[in-house]
Amino acid sequence: MQKHLPDPFHLEGIERVSIRDAIFREVASNILIHREYTNAFPAKLIIEYGQVRTENSNKPHGFGVLDPASFTPYPKNPVIGAFFREIHRADELGSGMRRMMKYGKVYGGADPQMIEGDVFRIVIKVPEFGASGVPGGDSKRDGEPMEAQVEAQAEAQVEAQAERDILRVCAKSPLSSAEIALALGHKQLSGNLRKALPRLRELGLLAYTIPDKPTSSRQKYRLTDKGCAWLKRPQQ
Repeated sequence: MQKHLPDPFHLEGIERVSIRDAIFREVASNILIHREYTNAFPAKLIIEYGQVRTENSNKPHGFGVLDPASFTPYPKNPVIGAFFREIHRADELGSGMRRMMKYGKVYGGADPQMIEGDVFRIVIKVPEFGASGVPGGDSKRDGEPMEAQVEAQAEAQVEAQAERDILRVCAKSPLSSAEIALALGHKQLSGNLRKALPRLRELGLLAYTIPDKPTSSRQKYRLTDKGCAWLKRPQQ
């Protein structure tokens, strides 16, 4: 999944979350934990235009598309499930479906489908392709064309790095906007820096040194306690 699918920039609060990895961690653990191992039907994970689907042998406790609102999880291989929880490759029973439903629509534009039967199937929409199943899709129906999505993702990653760099230089001492630009090797404020400074203040990671005079010529930015804590977190 990491090799073949994009990982769109996604923030929860002030922390980046890899929704791709969160979704497909659950998909992989589902294939291994809930498989009916007495059946020789091979497990499959198939990347197609617009979606990823899985097929896995199953001992069904119902038939048809599962409804997350009324679904009751059933421990099909409790010993394997307990082992996966011990090595932190799975969470509590039923949490995987909730996590897939939470992130699936954000990731691919549609809720994942889980279809119970003698073969258990999962279908997850992915963002490289439009809903039409053709690379790029129909930009009028499916949103932005693929090139625009890739450009937006790249821009978001650049902005995130710019914000981290700003916090890093302000950690040493309060700096004016011009001093921040110089510290980062720019002759003047770039567009990304201009957008990042107010956003960092809104998040409470930076603060004015003269808060009652925001337009003062002596105005500088200082790192807050919240910003210091955020900067110490491992980079996503």
